[in-house]
Amino acid sequence: MLLVAIWIGTLAAGIGSVWIAAALSFGALARYTQHMLSLAAGALLATAFLHLLPEAFESQAGAHDLFLTLLVGLVFFFLLDKAELWHHGHEHHHEVAAAAPHHHAHEHPQSHAHAHGHALAHDPAHAHAHAHAHKPGSWAVLTGDSVHCFGDGILIASAFMADLRLGVIASLAVLAHEVPHHMGDLVVLRGGSGNRRMALVKVSLAGAVTALGGTLGYFLVERLQDCLPYFLAVASSSFIYVALADLIPQLQKRLSARETIAQIAWLGAGIALVTLVSGLAHGH
Repeated sequence: MLLVAIWIGTLAAGIGSVWIAAALSFGALARYTQHMLSLAAGALLATAFLHLLPEAFESQAGAHDLFLTLLVGLVFFFLLDKAELWHHGHEHHHEVAAAAPHHHAHEHPQSHAHAHGHALAHDPAHAHAHAHAHKPGSWAVLTGDSVHCFGDGILIASAFMADLRLGVIASLAVLAHEVPHHMGDLVVLRGGSGNRRMALVKVSLAGAVTALGGTLGYFLVERLQDCLPYFLAVASSSFIYVALADLIPQLQKRLSARETIAQIAWLGAGIALVTLVSGLAHGH
C-alpha cells in the first residue's frame, strides 16, 4: 500500500509538473520565445544555487566533496556537449561530402561559414536556430533532469515512509517547484529540435525517473540517503552548465535599452519564481 502511494506521489510530481510546464510554455507563453530563454536561464540558475546546493550542503557530506562533485559534473556535461557537437559535425560533414562534388567539398567550409556569418548578422531568429542546431545542450538537460528527478523520488519516498500526510505534502512541493524548472527544460529542448511533442516526451521520460527513485528509495532508503547530497550536486552542475553555456550566450547580443531591460526582468522573474515556490514548499 505504501509503495503504491509512493508511485502515485512520484508520478504526479515527476510527470504532472512537466505537463503543467508544457501547458504554460507552449500555450500562454509560446509567443515569447526570447523572453522564455531569459526565464529559463533564471529558473535553472535559481534551482541550482537557491534550492539544490543549499539542500546538499545542509547534509552531513563535506563541502570539499560536494564542490568536487559539482566541478566533475560541470566538466562531464561540457564533454557530453562536445561529444554531441562532434557527432553532429561528423554527420554534417558526411552529408556535405555525399551531396557535393569532391572539389566543392574543399571549398565549402569557408563559403558556408561566410554565408552563415551574413545570415546570423542579419537574422536574429536564424542566429537563434543556428546556435541551437549546433549547441543544443539537450543531453545535459536530460541527464541532469533524470538525476534530479531520481533524487526527488528518494525524498518523496522517505517523506511517505515517515508519515503518509508528509509524503503527500512532499509530492505537492516537488510538483510545484519543478514547474518553473521544467519550463526551462522544455524551452532548451524545443529550441534544439523545434519539435514540441518530442521535447514533451523526453522531459516526461526524465520526470518518470522520479518513480524509479521512489521505488529504490522505498527499498534502500537508509543507504541512498547518504548519496542524496551528491545527486543534488550533479543535478546542480547540469543546470548551471546549461544556463551558462547554452542559454545565456544566446541572450548576449546587442539589444535596445528597452529589450535589455525586458531580458533582465525575465531573468529576474525566473529567479523570483523558483525562490517563491521553494519558499512556499519549505514553508509547509
